[in-house]
Amino acid sequence: MTKEDIIKAVPKVLLHDHLDGGLRPETIIELAKDLKYDKLPTKDSAELAEWFHRGANKGNLIEYLQGFEHTTAVMQTKEALERVAYEMMEDMKSDNVCYVETRFAPVFHIQNGLWYEDIVSSVLEGLERGKRDFGVGFGLILCGMRNMKNTLEIAELAVNFKKQGVIGFDLAGEEGGYPPKKHIEAFQFIQRANFNITVHAGEAFGKESIWQAIQWCGAHRIGHATHLIEDFTLDKDGNVVGFGDLAQYVLDKRIPLEICLLSNVHTGAVDKIENHPFGLLFKEKYRVTLNTDDRLMSDTTMTKEFLNAIDVFNLNLEDLEKITLNSMKSAFIPYKERLHYIYNVIKPGYQKMKDKLLSFQSYPENHEKAVHKL
Repeated sequence: MTKEDIIKAVPKVLLHDHLDGGLRPETIIELAKDLKYDKLPTKDSAELAEWFHRGANKGNLIEYLQGFEHTTAVMQTKEALERVAYEMMEDMKSDNVCYVETRFAPVFHIQNGLWYEDIVSSVLEGLERGKRDFGVGFGLILCGMRNMKNTLEIAELAVNFKKQGVIGFDLAGEEGGYPPKKHIEAFQFIQRANFNITVHAGEAFGKESIWQAIQWCGAHRIGHATHLIEDFTLDKDGNVVGFGDLAQYVLDKRIPLEICLLSNVHTGAVDKIENHPFGLLFKEKYRVTLNTDDRLMSDTTMTKEFLNAIDVFNLNLEDLEKITLNSMKSAFIPYKERLHYIYNVIKPGYQKMKDKLLSFQSYPENHEKAVHKL
């Protein structure tokens, strides 16, 4: 078995994935034809995939987000929304993701006159059909946008669908100039409804954005959080020698961090993956999770994210299991459902792989070591 075979085979959990950032290129082309949308740069699926990846890989969040103009443009009918959601679930199955939380902003899907309720219902129908056909668990997170004033309306929408598969509320979009505390009314509404909050913070702006997300907005998880490193004290060799109040609080309260390695390089949150703070965060026992963010734009999967983490940060199979368990513990579904995935899917899946590796005669005499080293 190759390293990729091993990683692809083990169960994975994905908490930070944008529905409109993971479309299949051939689907975009077909939907564009149906909607008579003529602004795509090419009608060749391979070329289109390359176009999205090349456009996103510029080290700038604003340019990274430009590709969404095309993906959201073809997601303007009930049928298109259901199809995209269903295909996402099939893609999760092929990557051995056992549970996924996908998110999107309903405000970007009203161009053809759809009501918010129709938009959310259509996505949920696709997700439910995908769950039935592929056996992948899911939760849907609704995003409000930092640069818009209707976040309370989206928060109310999320709570209205609380019993049908929507599991939380997120604030997304460009960080600079749009602090999360400007949307305090939406977050207070979510909190009063005993609902779940995750916030994009510390991706393109400093640690203050993370502080606001937690202390003003009541975030239960933080999306990206790369700038949390600003609250670390490092010695000349790059080792952690102390934490500021915020970093210590995040560590002590076990606030989950939704890390997206490749995306953070593509948006310029970090200059190169070797300098990503994930390595230090993991070493210092933060509750880190690994995620894809936008699979189309970053040309990634959970398998690719794990492989990069292995190669750059020297992780082993047990580390990946720990990260997967971190993710499942941090999911926004009920406690008993999380336990089901942990004890009936994730732990047995990793144990099965460990047993398989131990049985291979091609490994060194110290078979136990072979399991731990990838």
